[in-house]
Amino acid sequence: MDDTANLPTPTYEKLVALLAREGARYRVIEHAAAGKSEEVARIRGTEVGQGAKAMACKLKVPDAPALHVLAVLAADRQLDLAALAAAFGARKASLMSPGEIMELTGCVLGAIPPFSFHPDLVLAADPELFERYGEIAFNAGRLDASMVLDTQDYLRIAAPRLLTLRQR
Repeated sequence: MDDTANLPTPTYEKLVALLAREGARYRVIEHAAAGKSEEVARIRGTEVGQGAKAMACKLKVPDAPALHVLAVLAADRQLDLAALAAAFGARKASLMSPGEIMELTGCVLGAIPPFSFHPDLVLAADPELFERYGEIAFNAGRLDASMVLDTQDYLRIAAPRLLTLRQR
C-alpha cells in the first residue's frame, strides 16, 4: 500500500483547524481504510445511520452554469437525485466524476467530509440525520480517519441548507 495513504490531507487539516477554532465537540478515530458504510460504522463504534454520507453532485440548471452541491444524508439512506434537482430548480442532478470531486473537495471518492471548503460547492443536508442522532460520524478527508462530531456543533459551524434529500 502507498505510504502516503495515511498522511493528513489539506482537507483533513482544514477540518481539524475549523473545528478547533469553533470549539466543536468532536473526536478523531484513525483506522484502516474502509469502503462500506456498515464496515466503517463497526470500526467507529457508531450506528450506520449516524454516518453523514456526503455525495458530490452536479445539477443542470436552465440557462445557467452547472451548480455543484455536496448533499449530506444518513449513510443508511439513499439520495433522491430528482428531489435534489427540484430543490434547486434544476432539470437534472447527477453524481460528479472522481476528477470533479477531487477538484471541488480535495478528497478521493469515499473520503469526503460533510463540509464545503470551496466557494463553488453548495452544502445541503437532510435534516433527518440531525433529528435521529446527537452525534454524526464521517470520513475526515481521508479514508483512514473518521470524526464523530456533536450534531448541534455541525449545524452551527457548517450551516448547511436543510432539504429533504433522501428517497422515501
